[in-house]
Amino acid sequence: MTEKPQGEQPGDDSAAEEAVLKAAEEAVSGAAGEELAAAKREAGERTADLQRLQAEYQNYRKRVERDRLTVREIAVSNILESLIPVLDDIGRAREHGEVTGGFKSVAESLETVVAKLGLQQFGKEGEPFDPTLHEALMHSYSSEVTEDTCVQILQPGYRIGERIIRPAMVAVAEPQPGTQTTAEPDADKADGTES
Repeated sequence: MTEKPQGEQPGDDSAAEEAVLKAAEEAVSGAAGEELAAAKREAGERTADLQRLQAEYQNYRKRVERDRLTVREIAVSNILESLIPVLDDIGRAREHGEVTGGFKSVAESLETVVAKLGLQQFGKEGEPFDPTLHEALMHSYSSEVTEDTCVQILQPGYRIGERIIRPAMVAVAEPQPGTQTTAEPDADKADGTES
């Protein structure tokens, strides 16, 4: 009788089976690992696509809202511009004392509504002349002013927010030529020529 080495029994190929199982597991895990990596890549791409679409949608919503507000502002501005001659007529009637009775309440209601919509009247006598706000229709000299000043408002100006709808039509007075301003005596002292 021949003796078999210890631990081996007939038909016992456990080492070979283990090697085969290990190779099969490695093959399966390698294939599964590749599939898992591909699935992760695809999920990452889909997530990036979804984030891009969501950002595009948010930008679209903001743009539509901004455009809607712009259209509203333009429409309100156009309506208010067309009401300015009516407001001028009410102002002239008020100057002549003709705004009384029912017409007075209508005029006040109209002025309240246009103010709520953002129309502001500007231009007051005595304020400094600003060519971005005022249109000078008359010019004079005066010893009573120290800078270009609006001395008469011929027609008030109107604005909506910072946008000028119509500049104020004014008469401007500037300092009398030859009168000294406060800056000139200081300049003389700096030159060393005092009188």
